[in-house]
Amino acid sequence: MNLTLTLGVLALLVLIAAAGWALSSRRWQNRRAAALQQLLDLADRLEADLKSCRAGLQQAHAVMALNPDLPGASEQDARHAVDAGLQALLRQRIWIRDRAARASQRELEETAAAMRASRDRLQPLLQALSAAQRELDSAMREHIHRDAE
Repeated sequence: MNLTLTLGVLALLVLIAAAGWALSSRRWQNRRAAALQQLLDLADRLEADLKSCRAGLQQAHAVMALNPDLPGASEQDARHAVDAGLQALLRQRIWIRDRAARASQRELEETAAAMRASRDRLQPLLQALSAAQRELDSAMREHIHRDAE
């Protein structure tokens, strides 16, 4: 009877350990999948921000090119800055494609943090660009109104 009880308890402990391992493994897989999805989402948002910045700069430079009274800006420098951001993002996407499956959870989290930091640095620039675009539009309307008089 003692042997049966001992085997039963031992089997129960093995079953509990296996269930614990399975639960832990599942949590790890879920956390990893969430980190990978977050990386892809961050990359998409950063790309959208950079493309929005590029479009805003192109629009601003097109308007400034029509009005010689407005101060000239370095369109080429702005284009290079946005292109550099897009190239850095491409390198991140290649890293995600090639290494994310083998990367540690820490590496995934560090990469996501770097992308969030890039977006955080870009947001004030996008806001300033938007404000500058509004001021530029207003200046153009005033210029057109003055010319019409």
